[in-house]
Amino acid sequence: MLQRASQTAAEKDAPGEGRLAHAPADHPPQPRAKIGVMLVNLGTPDATDYWSMRRYLGEFLSDKRVIDLNPWFWQPLLQLVILTKRPFSSGEAYRGIWNNDLDESPLLTTTRAQTEALAGRLEADLGGRVLVDFCMRYGNPSTESRVRAMQEAGCEKILFFPLYPQYAGATTATANDAFFAALMKLNWQPASRTVPPYADHPLYIEALARSVERAYAGMDRRPDALVTSYHGLPKRYLTEKGDPYHCQCAATTRRLRERLGFAKEEVVLTFQSRFGSEEWLQPYTVEEVARLAEAGKKHIAVMAPAFSSDCVETLEEINEEIKEAFVHAGGERFDYIPCLNDHPDHMEMIETIVRNELQGWI
Repeated sequence: MLQRASQTAAEKDAPGEGRLAHAPADHPPQPRAKIGVMLVNLGTPDATDYWSMRRYLGEFLSDKRVIDLNPWFWQPLLQLVILTKRPFSSGEAYRGIWNNDLDESPLLTTTRAQTEALAGRLEADLGGRVLVDFCMRYGNPSTESRVRAMQEAGCEKILFFPLYPQYAGATTATANDAFFAALMKLNWQPASRTVPPYADHPLYIEALARSVERAYAGMDRRPDALVTSYHGLPKRYLTEKGDPYHCQCAATTRRLRERLGFAKEEVVLTFQSRFGSEEWLQPYTVEEVARLAEAGKKHIAVMAPAFSSDCVETLEEINEEIKEAFVHAGGERFDYIPCLNDHPDHMEMIETIVRNELQGWI
């Protein structure tokens, strides 16, 4: 285990614990100092029933970074209208993708697998010195509970890693907000760092490109177009708030296309998951795939580079709603390319970023 500079092996009282140098004889043992690495993803309901979905959606849609409308207008609409109906439809969507063996959402399953894979990669040279864990911005395990657990386990420094390649106030910023809020409740606060977005990181682009190449290699013919579908945002978040999300999504798609050597017309940038009546970032995926079919592109492949793990927006929305729009408009073959999940290429990228961000701490 990583020891404080003032501690020696002779001062150990028990495995993983020791007395502070110059402390009184009756001072309680303290955990050896460690560094925490916390992966964080969007979140998941605990179950698919109405009340579990309502709790999850209520927390998510009450976040002012996600919905920035005046709460005097938004909260009555949310509590009295949206949350009386949407838990039913959302629950049905989650039931279609639910991991019944573990009784949890695929996002939770994958994020845990990513955490275990990262811990395994760090074990050889950092075992005992670094504690790897994960949390969710909404739902469980909560950010506050896991930060507190890390602090109680002796982590005096925490690297907080939002698994969002492209920065957005509604994703990266609100995840960081929850982390900072958790630190505010601790009397003994660990030193902290947050991982920046990695929209054009060479290993991220390489991992995406290899996932496309693997998918194409398994097809009997090359798709007419590759659609890169990102989660949408209201357009005014870009025009009024200066959110860099749109630019970083465009950068990811451009770098991916260049790495693959595809022509410009072969790769299409779109945005999905529109909510409400205001204008969101365009083109909308569900409309663009229909346009592609009508334009004679009968075979398309779709991927979701903004998602680090497959979830309801990819497994249900892309594979069902968006696919249906394409087929209804005359499309013939629709191939979904899975997210990077815990694939070794993705884990190599995450490990590289973590080791880089830990410089000066390790």
